[in-house]
Amino acid sequence: MVAIFTDKILKGSLPVINGDGKQTRDYVYVGDVVKANVMGLDAKGPAIYNIGTSVETDVNYIFDKVNEFAGTGFMENHGPAKKGEQRRSVLSYEKIKKELGWKPDVNMAKGLGMTIEYFKKHKR
Repeated sequence: MVAIFTDKILKGSLPVINGDGKQTRDYVYVGDVVKANVMGLDAKGPAIYNIGTSVETDVNYIFDKVNEFAGTGFMENHGPAKKGEQRRSVLSYEKIKKELGWKPDVNMAKGLGMTIEYFKKHKR
């Protein structure tokens, strides 16, 4: 969703927010995911880890921040809710923190800012 919103907003197109936009996910900056994968190479045997931030972020916040960092003034554009869409999702990263010492380093706002800058430099 971050990539879709960013791409549309930077191209001057208004994205659609499904439903009220209060559905949450546990968004993780890609660099933190890469770090977790690299650290996982040192794990003793196969293991399963949640890679998350333990922070719920709603769709409206993502839209607002992308809009802000892109320097645009779009108003939220809500469409119908997706039938059966999960309302809330958040993960605990305690296992990977305990076993490998991993934790997320980049908060949501900083990660979105870096993502927007990347998209600006690599416009399609």
